Amino acid sequence: MSLSLNLSDLTVVAGARTLLRVPSLSLPAGSLIGVRGPSGAGKSTLLYALSGLLAAKGSVRWGQTDLAQLSAERRTAFRAAHMGLIFQDYLLFEELSPRANASLAALFSTSGDRAQVNARAADRLDRLGVPRDSRSVASFSGGERQRVAVARALATDPAILLADEPTASLDRPAADQLIDDLVALVRDSGKTLIAVSHDLHLLDRLDRVLTIRDGQLTDDTRVGTA
Repeated sequence: MSLSLNLSDLTVVAGARTLLRVPSLSLPAGSLIGVRGPSGAGKSTLLYALSGLLAAKGSVRWGQTDLAQLSAERRTAFRAAHMGLIFQDYLLFEELSPRANASLAALFSTSGDRAQVNARAADRLDRLGVPRDSRSVASFSGGERQRVAVARALATDPAILLADEPTASLDRPAADQLIDDLVALVRDSGKTLIAVSHDLHLLDRLDRVLTIRDGQLTDDTRVGTA
């Protein structure tokens, strides 16, 4: 089950500097949203505020939960229960196999959930075309690593998927294949996806694209569902 997002008077500050200000934004559950803008505009700041990795003022309401009103510990618990994160730099354990990396969440799951997380990780790796072998990801290409990172993010079946430049380190063929697979996986399961990206090939496949400039939301464009 996915979750809607409603922002009200969202503000992120660092000292006396305002990094981000979004007066209002509503996204239905199951939306596929892109976030674009120049470097340093506040795109990643928005993503981290939406995930609870950054403390924010105002309201960040996922469903009935206002993330901005929770303590750091409760934000962490909400993130673990409802979110999958995809980072540009993969953040994999180089010495582990793809299966071990993708199923890391099983180590922190209850005994009843552990088997499901492991099975889901294996399924996502298969759907993403990651080789089924025991070699470590240290020998994998950039495209293969990013696919392992996507499988890891999806292994807990999160309602929300947040991605920071998921195709930035990939060549065009690898990026296009990842876009096809990621969009299909998200649409098939009805998840909410919010992806920060400069990649027009990815942005054109989403429902809406938000533009951030100088810490402000300056444009909200509906794209389509190609």
